Amino acid sequence: MAVDKSNWIISKVLDEQVRVRGDKPFIQFEDGPALTYAAFDRMCNRVGNAFATIGVAFDEPVAVMLNNRLEYLWSWIGLSRIGGVLIGINTAYKGAFLTHVLTNTKARIGVVEREFLPWLLDIEETAPDLQTVYVPGEPLDPADIPAFKHIEVRHFDELMEGPPDPIDVEVTYRDTGMIMFTSGTTGPSKGVLMPHGHLYLFGHGMESHMGMREDDRYYICMPLFHAQGILMQFFAILIAGGSAVLAKQFRASSWIDDVRKYEATLTNLLGVMNDFVLRQPAKPTDRDNKLRMISAVPVTDETLEALRTRFDVPKFNELFGMTECNLPIIRPFDAPDEAGCSGKVWDDYFEVIIANPDTDEELPIGEVGEILIRPKEGFCFMQGYNGMADRTVDTWRNLWFHSGDAGRIDERGFVWYIDRIKDTIRRRGENISSYEVEAVLLEHPAVEEAAAVAVRADEGGEDEVLACLILKPGETPPAPESILDYCTPRMPYFAVPRYVEFLTEIPKTPSQKIQKNKLRDRGLSDSVWDREAAGYKVRR
Repeated sequence: MAVDKSNWIISKVLDEQVRVRGDKPFIQFEDGPALTYAAFDRMCNRVGNAFATIGVAFDEPVAVMLNNRLEYLWSWIGLSRIGGVLIGINTAYKGAFLTHVLTNTKARIGVVEREFLPWLLDIEETAPDLQTVYVPGEPLDPADIPAFKHIEVRHFDELMEGPPDPIDVEVTYRDTGMIMFTSGTTGPSKGVLMPHGHLYLFGHGMESHMGMREDDRYYICMPLFHAQGILMQFFAILIAGGSAVLAKQFRASSWIDDVRKYEATLTNLLGVMNDFVLRQPAKPTDRDNKLRMISAVPVTDETLEALRTRFDVPKFNELFGMTECNLPIIRPFDAPDEAGCSGKVWDDYFEVIIANPDTDEELPIGEVGEILIRPKEGFCFMQGYNGMADRTVDTWRNLWFHSGDAGRIDERGFVWYIDRIKDTIRRRGENISSYEVEAVLLEHPAVEEAAAVAVRADEGGEDEVLACLILKPGETPPAPESILDYCTPRMPYFAVPRYVEFLTEIPKTPSQKIQKNKLRDRGLSDSVWDREAAGYKVRR
C-alpha cells in the first residue's frame, strides 16, 4: 500500500503541532526561556520571510556554520518554508575542508558564528561564491570584523526583522531540504543530497522505535550539523509533540546534572561519549533523574551495564544508520537490550542484505559481510552526492547502496554491526576522510608521500589517526610536533593525527595505489611518535 508522504516536511509537521499544541512549551536553549510551539513557529517565519526578501531562491543552498543555538533551527525551518536548502557545516572545518564545502555547494549566503569569521578570512580567495554572512549574538563591533575583501558581514537580527506571517510556498517531500557532508576515503568529503522525505524518516524512525510521547523531554547535546542532533533528536521530538532542551555542546562533566536539571526523559550518547560520561567521578545524585531511555551507539556489555547501574536507566536503543541511507536497522521498542545489536531491519521502508563485498551476492544467515541497503519508498533515501555523479554511481552499484560496513544477521533476524570495511577513520564520533588529511600533509614542504590510516592504541579503543610520511630527498626528519603545528590550522582538531611515523617506503599495489590495509594491520611500531605521550596539545 502506498504511503502518504505529503506531510513529510518539517514545516508541515510544525504547522500541525502549532494547530494542536500552540501554547505548549516546546524548546529552550540551556537556561534561556522556553518557547511555545507557536512562538517558535513565528521565529521560523520571520527568518524564512527575511531569506525570501534578500533573494534566496527555491532550491538555493545557504551555508550554516553555527554552534548549537536556536538561530540554527530557525534558519533551517525558515529555509524549508521557502524551499531553500540548509548546508550544515561542521564547526571544526577550516582550511581546505571548509573551502571544499563552500565551492561544492556554491553557497552565496551564510549564517556563521562570530568565532569562525577568521577561518572564512583565511579561505576567502578560494571560496569566491560566498557574498554575505549573517552573525548571531552580541551586536557587531566593526573593529572585530576581519578585513574581508568581498564578503559582507551583517547581523542575524536583520533576518529576525522579517514578518511572522505564514509563508505560502509549495514544498514537497521530493524537494531537497539539506546537504550534509560525510567523509570520503579516495576523494573529498561528499555532500549528501537529502530530500524532505529522507529528513522526516530520520525523525520518524526514532520517534516510533523509542516510543516517544508528548510528555517526553529530549536533552539535545549532539551538534546540529549532524543527523543525530537535528533529525534523530530535534525532528523526532517535534513529530512526537514533546519538548526539548538544546545545549550548546556535550559536556561530560555536567551531562547527568543537566539531564536532572531539565527533567529530561530521553537523550543520546554516541561513541566515546559513553566513556567520557562514565569516567566522571560518581555522585550520590547520579540515579536521581527521569531518564526512561538512552540511544547509545555503540555499547559493549560492560558499558551498557555501567550506564544502566550508575544512572538507573531502564531502557536503551541501538541502531545502524548513515547520512546517506537513513535508519534502515533499528531496535524495536519492545526488543531486549543486547549490547552491539543494532536491531532489526525497518522493513516498512528498507531492504537490507549481508553480502559478499567482492560479488554483492547475499550471504547465509550468520556469516559476516557488507551491509547493503535500498529503500522501498521514493525520496526516503539520499538522492546522490552533490556534484559527484561518479561517486553516486559507484556507491549504488548493482542497485544496492554500499555502506562500507561489515555486519551479520542472526537466526532471529537481528543485525549485528561488526566493523567498517572502508578506509574511513572514525574518531570522537566524527568520520574523518583519510584523503583530506593526506591532502594537508602533502602540502607540507618536507613531505613527499603521505598515508593516513586508522589504528587503535588498545583493544576495544576507538580509532586514532596515524600519519605515515615519506620525506622529500635530502630532507632531515622534522620534529613530529612541527608536523602537527602545520596540520592544526589547516584541518579540524579531531582529524589532526595522534601518531606520526617517518618511513622510507609505503606499500603500494602494482598500480601504485597505497595498500592501507597493510599499514593498518602492522599497527604501531616502536618508531611511531605519540602526541599524547609527548604531551602535545591540539588547539581547536
